[in-house]
Formats: sequence, structure tokens, C-alpha cells
Amino acid sequence: MVTYSQSSKLSPNRQAFPIVKKFLDRSELLRVKVHNYNKVTVIDCGVQVQGGWEAGVLFAEVCLGGLARVNLHWSGLNGLRWPTVEVYTDHPVRACLASQYAGWPIQNGKSLAMGSGPGRAIIHKGSVYETSSCYEDYSERAILCLECEGLPSDEVVQHLLKELGCDPKNLYILVAPTASQVGSVQIAARALETGLSKLMELGYDLERVDSGWGTCPLPPVAGNQLSALGRSNDGILYGSTVLYNLRDEDEVLDALVRQIPFCSSKEYGRPFLDIYKDHVNFYDIDPLIFSPAEVWLCNLNSGRSFHAGALRPDLLRDLFDLT
Repeated sequence: MVTYSQSSKLSPNRQAFPIVKKFLDRSELLRVKVHNYNKVTVIDCGVQVQGGWEAGVLFAEVCLGGLARVNLHWSGLNGLRWPTVEVYTDHPVRACLASQYAGWPIQNGKSLAMGSGPGRAIIHKGSVYETSSCYEDYSERAILCLECEGLPSDEVVQHLLKELGCDPKNLYILVAPTASQVGSVQIAARALETGLSKLMELGYDLERVDSGWGTCPLPPVAGNQLSALGRSNDGILYGSTVLYNLRDEDEVLDALVRQIPFCSSKEYGRPFLDIYKDHVNFYDIDPLIFSPAEVWLCNLNSGRSFHAGALRPDLLRDLFDLT
């Protein structure tokens, strides 16, 4: 068991708070709005305000518990030159699965909010906490990120306070809709986490993963939440590349790498929205479907690297509605 103590420098809530403070100190510059819900701080990053790319980068870094870096740049995808989100970390399991993984569904009125961020490490929300490796954070300050169309209701805020067991003045909630600039950035920043989630679903020992690097095309902001959900997931399924440094046997990695990318799925070639419409809600979808497009596994023991998958810019042109 790997445990975050209160004094640990790897506490995701402690690491993320200086980034949250940037939202508080630079709200006008970042085009976000700070609300006070009876001492609870709620930061609107795209519901009633515009938000933007810089806020999206910071939002993604908060989701990652301050344990990873996020950048925006232009990239060429086999002839398609398009903005790309890049994430790299030396603490991939802590950053991506113990914090960023959207493993906490929260009912907010008639809609379902996807909860992620450092607060999950306090109460163990998500399947990573059902594996042999358990990450705990005893931080008094709790930070949660919500992918949601609206700001949290008073009932949701009270529910989160009860679940997290923290003083209202120590709870910080960041909110961004899927169909927003911040939403587009923070979801594209999940490609590295998607690959780790796939490894977890395949039963791989995540303690063997040393570090990770991922890129994903930035989906254009869609006109509605459903289209945005499709575009953001299509970007990962058909446009992302992830690389992991691991320590294992070459034979294991050679067999493993072919099971990770989306091309190994029977659903390969379908738009994500078609897959989504086959289910009642997002959390009913087979978790093995969520996969990066292209994977590299680099063995630190032998120096050999193993590759599988391919980018599909031909599909992304249509799925992103690029004319």
C-alpha cells in the first residue's frame, strides 16, 4: 500500500492548491468566476463564463493533483496539423488514476456530473482503489473537479462536504461543461489516464509503470454537450498517443501492447456517440472500450520499446467536422 501522509509532498490536494490559487488570484484574466457557497469556493470555468485555453490547462493540472504538467502546441497527425494537448508525469498512477480519473458520478439536478480531481484520493472514489495499490491523502483541504453543464446545487455542495468530511472553507470545486474551451482541454488531457485505465482493466501491475507521456488532439468546442462528449472521446480513441516507461519482461510487454489501443476493440471504427447511444448512461459503457489510439511501452530494464495502434486523422476530420 502506498499512502499519502499529511506531511507528504506528493499529496495531490496539497500539490494542486497553488494552481487553484491562480484561479482565485487571476479570475478575470482567466475568464472564470469565483463563487462562495456558504464558505465553500466554487470556480465556474465555463458554465456562465467563457473560460479559455489557459484556464483549461490549469484545470487539467488541478485534475492531475499537481503531479503532472500540461501543455498546448500544434502537431501533425499524418497530414492533419491541429492543436494538441500534451501531458507528462513522473507519478502516473498517483496523478492519473488516484486523482484525474473521473470515477465519481454525482447527480446534480437532472444531469449527471463526472467528479474527478484530488478529492477522490481522500475518500477513495473510483476503481483504482479496488486494486492492490491504494492511495490515501489525509489533506484537510479538498479539491474536486466537476464536468457538468451547470454549477452544483446547494444539495450537491452539502453532499460533497459530508462525503469529504472537511470544513466548508477548505472545499474547492471547479466546474466546466464538456462543451467549453476548458472542457475540451481537460478531457484531451486524459489520454495518458485512459491508457493507464486500460492497463488496470487488463489486470496489469501498475506498480511497474515508472512514468508517462501522452498527446491528444484538442477537439473543437461543440455546439451542445452530447456532440462535445462524442468529439472529446473520439479525439482520444482515434488521435491520442501515449508512452509509458515500465520495468518488466520483454515478452510480457510485447504481448501486452497489442491489447491496449482502441484498434483491438470490436467497436473500432465507430464514432463514440454511436457506442454511447447503445447504453443507458456513460458509466454503463464497457471500460475496455476507453483506449488510446497509439501506444508505446518502453522497458527500462532492457532498453527495448514496443508499439501498437495507429492514428486516424481521416476519421477525425469527419468526427471533428473539419471542412
